[in-house]
Amino acid sequence: MRWRLVVLAAMVVALAEVPALGHDEAGEEMAVATGQTLTGGLWGLEDELLMRGIDIELSITSIYQQNASGGLSTHKKAGRLSGSYDLELEADMGTMLGIEGGSLYVLGEGSWPKSGGINDGAVGSVFGVDDDAATRRTFDITQLWYEQSMAGDTLRLRLGKINLTGGFECKGCPVSFDGSLYANDETTQFLNSAFVNNPTIPFPDNGLGAIAYWDFAEWWYISVGIADAQADERETGFRTSFHGEDYFLYIVETGMVNEIEGCNGKMPGAYRVGIWYDPQPMAVSSEDGVRSYRDNAGMYLTCDQMLMKENKDEDCDQGFGLFGRYGYAPSRSSDITQFWSLGAQYKGLLEGRDDDVIGLAFGQGFFSDKAHGAFPSDYESVTELYYNIQVTPWANVTPGIQYVANPSVTAGASDATVIALRAQIVF
Repeated sequence: MRWRLVVLAAMVVALAEVPALGHDEAGEEMAVATGQTLTGGLWGLEDELLMRGIDIELSITSIYQQNASGGLSTHKKAGRLSGSYDLELEADMGTMLGIEGGSLYVLGEGSWPKSGGINDGAVGSVFGVDDDAATRRTFDITQLWYEQSMAGDTLRLRLGKINLTGGFECKGCPVSFDGSLYANDETTQFLNSAFVNNPTIPFPDNGLGAIAYWDFAEWWYISVGIADAQADERETGFRTSFHGEDYFLYIVETGMVNEIEGCNGKMPGAYRVGIWYDPQPMAVSSEDGVRSYRDNAGMYLTCDQMLMKENKDEDCDQGFGLFGRYGYAPSRSSDITQFWSLGAQYKGLLEGRDDDVIGLAFGQGFFSDKAHGAFPSDYESVTELYYNIQVTPWANVTPGIQYVANPSVTAGASDATVIALRAQIVF
C-alpha cells in the first residue's frame, strides 16, 4: 500500500513540473509535454496500426480517497489507493477486410487493490464513493463486440460481450442507455456511482447481449437492448447466458438531441427517456431479512444542455452546462425506489486554463417502504465537487470532495466527508 501511495504522489509532482522534453530523429524534435500521449502513440505503434485500420489506446487511472470525517471509520487504510488500467482496441473492418460499416471493439481491464475501495469499510454509502474501484484483477477482457452500421449510418447493430451503458453518439451527445454529456465517466468526471449511472436501473455486469440503435431523424433516435442479467464481466458470458435459468434485462430508450442558438453559436443538449424490465429474482431488503421478488421494471429520465459557449469556434466545447437524472423502480422489488440528481459543469472557467473542467452535483435516493426497516434512514444523498486539471494533453490530475448524508449500508454511520485525488495518464 505504501509504495503505491509514494508512486501516486511522485507521479502528481512529476506531471505538475514536466518539461517539454524531446528527442531528435531526422532533424525533428518531438515535445513530450505537448503530445497527445506520453509515449508518442506507444512509440509510433499507434500510427502504424491506424494505417491498417486499428486504433489502440492504453491508459491508467490512479485514485487516492480518504474518509476525512464521519462514516463508519476515518482510520481504515485498506482501499484508500485504488486504480485501473484500460487497453482499448477498435478495428475498422472496412479497412481490414472490406466490410463497409463494420467495426470490432475490444476492452481489456485490470484493477487494484484487493479490497475494492474505501466505501464498505470506511464510508458505508449505498451508492458507492468510487465507481472506478474494483477488486484486484490482473487483466480481463470485459468487452468484445462487433458493430455493423447500415442505411447511411442511421442504423447500427451491436452484438457480443457488451456494456449496456457504453452508448452511442447522436450529434456529439452520448445516448443509450442513461447517457450524459457531463456525468457518465468515472475516470474524468464524477467519482460517485450515483453520478455515473442511475442507481434505480439494475445494469448487469458486462456480458453477452445485443443493441439496436436507430437514428431515424436528424434529432431523434431510439435504442433497444438486451443483455445477460446474471453476467460476470470476468467470464465469457456463455455459462450464465445458456445454462440453468436464463434471465435477460430488456431496455428501451428514445430521445431527442437539440442545439440551442446562442450568441457564440449552437449549444448541444440531449433529452432521454427509457424503460427497463428484469425478470430475475431480485434481493430486496426488509425488516425480516432479504427476500427475492421477480419481474422488476422501471423508468428513467436524463438530460443535459449546454447553456453558455465561450467562443464562436464551431468545435468549441468550452462553457457552462447543466444535467439532471430521475429514476423510478417499484418498491416491491427494489431497495431504491426513486432517485434524482442535478449538476453543472464548466470547461475553461479560469483564464488560460481552457481544458480544465469543474463539476458540481447533488443526488438523492429514496428507499422503498419494504426496505425502511433494513436501512437506518429513509434516504441517502450525496454532493460532489471536482476540478479536473489538464497538466498535459495526456495527463490529468483531479482533486475532489464528496459529502454523503445518511450513509445507509450500516446503522451507526454518520454523515461522511470524503476527499480524493485522481491522476490519469494516456500512454
